[in-house]
Amino acid sequence: MTTTTSLTQRPLLPSDPRPDFGVATGLALATLDAVPTGRLSAPTPCDEFDVRALLGHVLGVLRRITAAAGGVPAVGPVAPVTGVPDDGWSATLGAAVRDVEAAWADPAVLDREMQLPFGTMPGAAALAGWTAEISTHTWDLAAATGQTPEWDEAVLGRALDAVRRKLPTPQRPPGVPFGDAVPVPDGAPVVDQLVAWQGRDPHWQPST
Repeated sequence: MTTTTSLTQRPLLPSDPRPDFGVATGLALATLDAVPTGRLSAPTPCDEFDVRALLGHVLGVLRRITAAAGGVPAVGPVAPVTGVPDDGWSATLGAAVRDVEAAWADPAVLDREMQLPFGTMPGAAALAGWTAEISTHTWDLAAATGQTPEWDEAVLGRALDAVRRKLPTPQRPPGVPFGDAVPVPDGAPVVDQLVAWQGRDPHWQPST
């Protein structure tokens, strides 16, 4: 799926996270488009979500990112989205990505202070953290449906740096919407490091 406007095509500012977010959401949409028919009820690495519920969560995250650009605090649980037809996820999530792009088009949003569960931070830092979250949920979706996305390691590396700044210790206090970090070996692939820091087992396999 392609979108009519792309964050990756806009001029970069110093430390502008919008191009990386555009890469991450583009890969998320491509991974969604490759989900085999009949897999929406499959389990995912997020114990509380099957694939359908995971997509509803990602849609809620995208809507939160759009709202945050307008000054809405991004705190509390992400509202789950239900009621999307099984054949409507691609179009619905694609529209949500375009809404994010429009909401964040003004570079001034990058300097706007935003409230997150981890504290207050400028929009640039918040969006970099959301790039890590979207990338991790793309991994969730890929692991659940037997895919191996073509990760952009530079994007993942910057996302990992952002999430380590946002979550600086492996243990997560109450109220933080990520589990404790999972240990990984030194030199593990960047995607493994990213998902492990956000509480995933990089070697997760669906139960048989």
